[in-house]
Amino acid sequence: MATGSGKTFTAITSIYRLLKHARICRVLFLVDTRNLGEQAEQEFLAFTPNDDNRKFTELYTVTRLASSYLPSDAEVYISTIQRMYSLLKGEPLDESAEDENPAERTERRREPMPVVYSAAVPPEFFDLIIIDECHRSIYNLWRQVLDYFDAFLVGLTATPDARTYAFFRQNVVSEYTHERAVADGVNVQGEIYVIETDVTKNGGTVLKGLVEKREKLTRARRWQQQDEDEAYSAKKLDRDVVNPSQIRTVVRTFRDKLPEIFPDRFDAAGAFEVPKTLIFAKTDSHADDIINIVREEFGEGNAFCKKVTFGSGKGVKKITFKKGSDERQIEDDYVMPPEDPKSVLSQFRNEYYPRIAVTVDMIATGTDVKPLECLLFLRDVKSKGYFEQMKGRGTRTLDLDGLRKATPSAKSAKTHYVIVDAIGVTRSLKTDSRPPITRPTVPFKDLAMEVVMGATDADTVSSLAGRLARIDRQLTPLQKHALAQKMGGTTVSQIVGALFHALDGDAIEEKARAIAGVPPDADPGDSAREKAQQQLVAAARAPLTGAIVTQIVAFCTENMQTIDHDTQDKVLRAEWDADAQTRAAAFVSDFEIFCRDHRDRLDALTIYYTQPQRRQEITLRQIEDVLAALKQNAPRLAPLRVWDAYTRLDALPANARPETELTALVALIRRACGIDQKLTPFADTVRRNFRDWILRKNAGQPLDAEQTAFLQLIRDHVITACRLEREDLDYAPFDAKGGLGKMYELFGDRMDALIEEANKELTA
Repeated sequence: MATGSGKTFTAITSIYRLLKHARICRVLFLVDTRNLGEQAEQEFLAFTPNDDNRKFTELYTVTRLASSYLPSDAEVYISTIQRMYSLLKGEPLDESAEDENPAERTERRREPMPVVYSAAVPPEFFDLIIIDECHRSIYNLWRQVLDYFDAFLVGLTATPDARTYAFFRQNVVSEYTHERAVADGVNVQGEIYVIETDVTKNGGTVLKGLVEKREKLTRARRWQQQDEDEAYSAKKLDRDVVNPSQIRTVVRTFRDKLPEIFPDRFDAAGAFEVPKTLIFAKTDSHADDIINIVREEFGEGNAFCKKVTFGSGKGVKKITFKKGSDERQIEDDYVMPPEDPKSVLSQFRNEYYPRIAVTVDMIATGTDVKPLECLLFLRDVKSKGYFEQMKGRGTRTLDLDGLRKATPSAKSAKTHYVIVDAIGVTRSLKTDSRPPITRPTVPFKDLAMEVVMGATDADTVSSLAGRLARIDRQLTPLQKHALAQKMGGTTVSQIVGALFHALDGDAIEEKARAIAGVPPDADPGDSAREKAQQQLVAAARAPLTGAIVTQIVAFCTENMQTIDHDTQDKVLRAEWDADAQTRAAAFVSDFEIFCRDHRDRLDALTIYYTQPQRRQEITLRQIEDVLAALKQNAPRLAPLRVWDAYTRLDALPANARPETELTALVALIRRACGIDQKLTPFADTVRRNFRDWILRKNAGQPLDAEQTAFLQLIRDHVITACRLEREDLDYAPFDAKGGLGKMYELFGDRMDALIEEANKELTA
């Protein structure tokens, strides 16, 4: 099953059914690191079956083995392969031995792990063994532990290799690919952003003279004389040679490009919020270097960026050399203070800080951090399977509420994750699951119409399927229902699944044999395969028509804006473009054209352009209609973006930016239709008009303090609602001051006339 698609949840569901309905009494859930065991235990604790309101752990006993004691009264046992081996040997095991994944050890045993009979743990003790991450070496050098037990074996993995198939005798019970998971909305897809630097690509040269040396383990530093220049290749970087400039260049570029990669992560105050990011480092010392530079470049404290590695709980003491000798001195201070990695991982998963975590391999596989949206690779990976597992940290789905708990500025549910490749990892490997979107720069409508018009090539069809999968997660239930009705009951997710199926090699092969009329074991030929793919794609795209594509675009335009990097140019907002003034003028011109083109269709625009005497009649609902039309027909002309363009032309201070789109839109319309010669916040217009109005009224019949205070409430209401209606007096904030009755008490029969006068004067 694809990484992040719920292997553990599926396994627990099966275990529950076997315990309840079959004759299974004891189940061993086998992992290869303690971290994965703890996570599996939490999954069991949280699991509630469909046919019972009680938790799994209320129905059955679940124990995670953490010592040499093996209870006999449990139904589910969670253990590392290392722990189970120590139990069979009758020897104690230090917990630290369970931290490291056996598959990642540089020095591996070449002889099998010997296992002998254990009376404490007889071969028939377990009825079923479920092996998590079974693609790794736990069934290779450690397979004697599995062979010892007389039990059914079930393997779980997202990245099977040849050894996996050989061990399980090619008995694949179920296959659920990443593409299928994306189509079903179980996973999100990844996009790749490349950062390339000269040193990363070509290496560098250490010049002769005094050269600083640092011990990898202790981080102790000293200066030594070097007689000759020493050139080093990129492969030696951060292992044999540390170049702080290279790390700083990558981190600084990453920091500067984040608004381009995630253009929708600006909060209400205009500040950019860094998405949850995981950085993969080469070594523990490399991780420390990255952390220090990240904190410096982002200008943040220790809470912002933390290390999650197996050794981070011990910290790194500061070690120096006595002058003129090789004698080390351990100081009280730390180069990297100790922090419990489990605690940091929990913070990274559930709390706002840290925003960035740096790891070597502790959370490279199996660890679930759903809010994670960005993976920065500063290490290369040679294993295809391991790279797929690392990418899988970003594939977890998360709804809008869940994402906002970790990233409050998020505008939609998690729709994708981004791989920032700063080391060439995506180019050095042929990964098993390519990103579905291979044509990210082609507009969705153009891509869809290509397929509707007959395109069947893999790149176009795959890109459309990936794009539709993302759109499906952004659509509301009502929008999905409306599309399904127009497509004869077919849903967008079903079309995605059919498109991916049309590119599946097995499906094409089967269809090709049917076309060629050859037996199952014969070669149908390339011509038949091409026809098969064309027919499968044609059947998959059948529900899509030009009208349906247009409707999808209309439904999701606002959401698609958040993933359109071309139009969300944050560099312009930061004003480091030399043509900012020219671009702002063009942007303003587009908005004014929109207003003129729609002035006969939208009531608010009609009144502002042609019926100025009715300006006081404009309601909040009419302004909302203009905003809805903007989002539908010209989403790039978002009011706050247009405001920024006018700001540059009218030389307004940055702090004049309104808090909401509606209040900004009122001021923009007044500016576009010529009522205001310079952009003025609507709140400022109302306050200025209110001041002049009160001065005129006091010149005739002075108002007392209580009357003035009540009129100030009306002023504040008009600022946010554009107009005061009589029935508004029954609601906040007027109800707390006596509401309609209080206004009648203060102004008597003049009340209704005063309301109309206020609407006219304040919005003039």
